Amino acid sequence: MPGILEKIAAIEHEMSITQKNKATSTHLGSLKAKLCALRRELLEPSKSGGAKCPGFEVQRYGDSRIALIGFPSVGKSSLLTALTGVQSEAAAYEFTTLTCIPGVIHLNDAKIQLLDLPGIIMGAAQGKGRGRQVIATARSSDMILMVLDATKDDAQRQMLTKELEDVGIRLNKHRPQISVIRTKTGGLKFNATVPLTQLSRDMCYSILQQYKIFNVDVVVHEDASIDDFIDVLEESGSAPRKYCKCIYVYNKIDILSLSQVEELARTPFSVVISVNKQWNLDGLLERIWQELELVRVYTKKKGMFPDFNDPLIITPQRGNKTCTVENAVGMLHKALLDDFKSALVWGSSVRLSPHICGLKHVLQDEDVMQIQKLTQAEKARKTHGKKTGTTVAGSNTAVDPKKIKERAPLKT
Repeated sequence: MPGILEKIAAIEHEMSITQKNKATSTHLGSLKAKLCALRRELLEPSKSGGAKCPGFEVQRYGDSRIALIGFPSVGKSSLLTALTGVQSEAAAYEFTTLTCIPGVIHLNDAKIQLLDLPGIIMGAAQGKGRGRQVIATARSSDMILMVLDATKDDAQRQMLTKELEDVGIRLNKHRPQISVIRTKTGGLKFNATVPLTQLSRDMCYSILQQYKIFNVDVVVHEDASIDDFIDVLEESGSAPRKYCKCIYVYNKIDILSLSQVEELARTPFSVVISVNKQWNLDGLLERIWQELELVRVYTKKKGMFPDFNDPLIITPQRGNKTCTVENAVGMLHKALLDDFKSALVWGSSVRLSPHICGLKHVLQDEDVMQIQKLTQAEKARKTHGKKTGTTVAGSNTAVDPKKIKERAPLKT
C-alpha cells in the first residue's frame, strides 16, 4: 500500500498532466480536495506513538511575534543581531542555526518578539530538515519576515511561498468571503452575489462530496477560486488556514547595482536592506510597525496627567481582532468590565475631546482613555432593577424581559 507521500506525488502528477478547461474543472477540484486531505493527514501527529523530536516553540513574550523564514545562509541570524542585539551564531557555512533563538525589538513603547528559525529546505512541508517544527512555529507568529538573497533569482521566493501554503499558511491574503452553513436537509443550495469566473455549482458539489458534506447552504460574495473554497471548508478541521502578513526582506543589496535595487524595492510587500553595511534597517522597522498595525492606548486617572510611559498595546492579529474599549478595559482587568459605566476618550478616534464612549467604541493609535465606574447606587439599580421594572415575585432580583416565557393560554 503506498504511503501518504506517494499518494500526494501521484495526485500532483495527475494534476500536472490534466488539461485545464471547463470539462476538466470539476475533476481538478476533486483532486485538489483529495490533495488537501492527504496534506492534513501528513501534518497530524502520529497515533502510533514513538519518540518525539524536540520542538522549537518558545514562550510567547511581548505584544507581537515575528518569525524569520528563509533558506540557509541568507542573513537571518545577522538580522536578528542587528535588530535586537541578541548574539546569534553566524558563519560562512549553511545550517549555522539549529534551534529557535528569540530576541526582543523595543519599538515605539512596544515589545516585539523576533524568532530566528533554522533555514528550511525544499520538502519542509513533508518534514524534511525538521521543517514541520520550523513551520509550526511560524504558524504561531503574528507576522513573517521572509529573508531572501538579493543576488539570486525570484525562484527562492516562490519555493518558500509554496512550502508555507502546503501547510496552510496564506501570505498577505484575507479570508475568502464565502459563507458555508450546514443544514439538516435540502441538499446543496448554491448562490453567488457576484459573477463567478473560476467557481461553479458543479465544482462545489464535487468538492463537498470529498468532504462528505451533502446538506449545506453556500453563498459566494467574491470571485473566488477552488483553493479559496477548500480553505473555507478546512476551517472546521484540525488544521485551519492561517492568514498572515508577510514582508519580503531582500538582503545583500550592497552587491547589486542601483537599478537592480530599485527594481526589487518596487516589488509589493518588499523591503531592501544590507545587514553587513547597516543599510535601511530603520526603514525595515518602520515597515514592520505599519504592517503590524499595533494600537497604543494610554490610560489616565481622574484629575491626573496620562501615563505615557506604559501604554496598553492592542494587537489586531490576536483575539477578536478589534481595538475596542471593551478589549482595552479587559486588558487592565476583567473585573473592571462588571463595574464599567463609560470611558472618556481623547484622541483621533473621537470628534470632540474628551468624548463619552461605550464598550463598542473603536480606538485608534495613541488615544487616551479614562474609565468611569458605576457608583454604589447604580450598581444596586443594575443588579436589582428599577422599582417599576420586571423582578422576581417577593424579591428585587431583575429579570430580563426577553427571557420571559409567554404564558400558555387558559384552557376553555
